[in-house]
Amino acid sequence: MTTLKPVTSFQLGAINGQEHARLRDRKVGYWLLTIVALVLCMIIVGGATRLTDSGLSITHWSPIHGVIPPLNAKEWAAEFELYKKIPEYQLQNKGMSLTEFQFIFWWEWAHRLLGRVIGLAFGLPLIVFLAMGYIRKTMAPWLIAMLALGGLQGFIGWWMVSSGLSGDRLDVAAYRLATHLSMAFLLMSLTLWTALNLLAPRKIHEGDPQIAPWAIGFVLLLAFQIMLGAFVAGTDSGMIYNDWPTFDGGWFPKTYAALSPYWRNWVENAATIQFNHRIGAYSIGLCVFLLWLKTRRSKDRSVVAWGQVVALLVLFQIVLGIATLIGYRYWTPPHVNGVLLGISHQGLGAILFTSSMMLMRASIKPRPKAFSVAV
Repeated sequence: MTTLKPVTSFQLGAINGQEHARLRDRKVGYWLLTIVALVLCMIIVGGATRLTDSGLSITHWSPIHGVIPPLNAKEWAAEFELYKKIPEYQLQNKGMSLTEFQFIFWWEWAHRLLGRVIGLAFGLPLIVFLAMGYIRKTMAPWLIAMLALGGLQGFIGWWMVSSGLSGDRLDVAAYRLATHLSMAFLLMSLTLWTALNLLAPRKIHEGDPQIAPWAIGFVLLLAFQIMLGAFVAGTDSGMIYNDWPTFDGGWFPKTYAALSPYWRNWVENAATIQFNHRIGAYSIGLCVFLLWLKTRRSKDRSVVAWGQVVALLVLFQIVLGIATLIGYRYWTPPHVNGVLLGISHQGLGAILFTSSMMLMRASIKPRPKAFSVAV
């Protein structure tokens, strides 16, 4: 008969300490997942702001005072007068009513308010968790750096908006929009990765080294495609060639290289930008098919599962992208149907990107150390 050895007070204390540490990690992890959800909402609201041409309706940047919208007729009139001075009003919206201005104002105000909410939702709990000792010492610099990136994102947002307030621009600069959107995706992905490292730390035997390079390459390709999509949004390139699979009846846009020097076509020519985005989508479709063939034979069940999820999401995203393109022939934004198609395409893109990050995380072999926040 085997006798059980009594647990010493030292061992019991160690067990209790580990349990308390896991409890703290869960609280921090759930907080970070909340931030992920807020950033996803921010991406969707940002897409709606762009599609309704609302991004330039607030012509000044007031980080604190800007929380309070116009509260009376006099304040609304003053805000409207500021908008009337920029090119978008003078060249495109001249004669719009105050009610029409209020519609676009509220979209941009909500977008900025949500950005402030995310900043507070990240910054204040971070201070509290640090003070209570809930944050691991190895994590503190990482989370502080993420907070700094969030602050930088606010500056990038104003840098983007300011590009459309002078000259003859009707929209913000597309490359600044691409920078702003890319930073949002980066912040969302880093936050999700960190949260899962706390909530579901991976074991040393998990992962699939044969899949990892493919998964990493696919994430990079998807990131490039998202940047191409930002240029489509920033140049209104989705509003032309609303037939598929052809381009106004042809298999190649006639004005693909109309600008000189040639590089300008990639960032300014709507025909080039839309063509590149379509080719990017076809490339992703082919790559995800090959990736799915490899992941389905993996011995790691999470790799198999995430491979299937990513493949299905790519299929849905391509179908939605085609529907959005063709739909713009009938429901060009700011028509509500066009806006819904556009934000659905952008929102699903965000979900696809995070799912691809999860496939990458599942395939990479964990480090021997107890905690790692990065790849």
